Amino acid sequence: MNGRVIADRYELSTVIGQGGMGQVWTAYDRRLDRRVAVKLLRPDRMAAATAADEMRRRFIRECRVTAQVAHPGLVTVHDAGSEDDDLYLVMQYVEGADLADHLAEHEPYPWPWAVSIAAQLCAVLAAVHAVPIVHRDLKPRNVMVKPDGTVTVLDLGVASVIDTDTTRLTHTGSPIGSPAYMAPEQAMGGAVGPYTDLYALGVLIHELLSGNVPFTGPTALGVLHRHLYEPPLPVRRIRPEIPEPLETLVLRLLAKDPQHRPSGAQEVYRELAPLLPAHGNGNGNGNGNGTPGGPLDPTRPFLRPFAPWPDRAAAPAPAPTPAPAPTAPGLDVAAAVDEVKRLLGEGAITQAVDMLGGILPAAAAEHGETSPVVRILRKQYATTLMDDGQYRRALPELRRLAEDRAAEAGAADPQTLQYRYDAAQCLEQLGEPAAALAEYRAVLPYYETGVDPARAFDVRHRMGNLLLAVGDHTAAQQHLQSLLYDAERAYGHYHPLPEALRRALERQQRFHGP
Repeated sequence: MNGRVIADRYELSTVIGQGGMGQVWTAYDRRLDRRVAVKLLRPDRMAAATAADEMRRRFIRECRVTAQVAHPGLVTVHDAGSEDDDLYLVMQYVEGADLADHLAEHEPYPWPWAVSIAAQLCAVLAAVHAVPIVHRDLKPRNVMVKPDGTVTVLDLGVASVIDTDTTRLTHTGSPIGSPAYMAPEQAMGGAVGPYTDLYALGVLIHELLSGNVPFTGPTALGVLHRHLYEPPLPVRRIRPEIPEPLETLVLRLLAKDPQHRPSGAQEVYRELAPLLPAHGNGNGNGNGNGTPGGPLDPTRPFLRPFAPWPDRAAAPAPAPTPAPAPTAPGLDVAAAVDEVKRLLGEGAITQAVDMLGGILPAAAAEHGETSPVVRILRKQYATTLMDDGQYRRALPELRRLAEDRAAEAGAADPQTLQYRYDAAQCLEQLGEPAAALAEYRAVLPYYETGVDPARAFDVRHRMGNLLLAVGDHTAAQQHLQSLLYDAERAYGHYHPLPEALRRALERQQRFHGP
């Protein structure tokens, strides 16, 4: 964990990417308590004053140019500026997997997935080229597949505005970009344009379909030489099931002469459109699991356009990666807990959640899952998740705590009951009234035997509301009427609880009759 704070607002956490222009960090926006990504210009890359000056100009241009393009497939720019010798760009933090990892996990990549990725990238490139901007570094590491299957292009860091200043900014002759995805004209230091990004798109699609880039070699110079002079291998020789029109399109995109490539991203999309999975076509994604449009499935936006995410029947989106904590041995749990308390005191709940999620595995490795230290941390983690409104993540933690405590101290133990009560609240918030009702019914007898009479009234009140939520209006009315009688005996006629119950019963009678 870094701990450095940029602009008295963005606290750096972990490095998630490095490149020629700098580093990308996960960070926390202290003012809005949210995760962001911060790109820093690396001072150690500034070998000379002139190089540093050019790098600063390129970085400032990146901030301004990226902010010009508003498209759901491009990462959102939140802020930019300078601090001391560093320049920074604050961007949206994107959940998901980068396309290189996505490919590695699903090789061989289903060709409908490749088509779906390419079609979405065409939409992004059309928006970028309309500015006009050339991305210059389109590659799988710069593309994220989000849990809902949509893609986000991350880095316009080496993009150049198509104007006369471009030559001055790149006059050194050093090609900008990644050799494996570099168009011949880019490798030669010639003029670049939208056609350059289309070549990179062709390389990317070829890689998704074949499992490898079309041109490889032991040196960057050797790779660039092959881009210039060797024809690519047609993908159907590797995978005959790939549609012939798709192979033809990839070969056109990889044409050495820019004039022989498609005219623009719009034309590429038109050629991809007939190959896209049809809306509602079931298992058209080629993933073989019988579940269309599941998590990280790039066909989902086409199979189920604008459908809510996540679906209740589908697996939930992956939780944010916790901030790393010191690993065992040597974990200072007390210091970590103090830091969590400080964060909570400052209202940085999101950051506290991540820190607790990172501490827990290391603490369990050092002290054991059943140790008091780990249980205290797990309890704080569950409580903080609830405070942050992350009920779906809090629920399994609370259930685990309840089971462990019940095994140790019994079902009637006050702490066991508190965990179960909190779990029922999570179920309420998650819109599962029947499950919440069952949980409250299970704990109510313990509270009614004198453990906590006030909590018993609270549980009964919640149960009445949940009976209404599940549509059992008769049972709800009877339940609330009985509760009103008991509450008046315990608290008197004018206590807030009886007054609230009378109002609820009046509404019931007005809408459903006596």
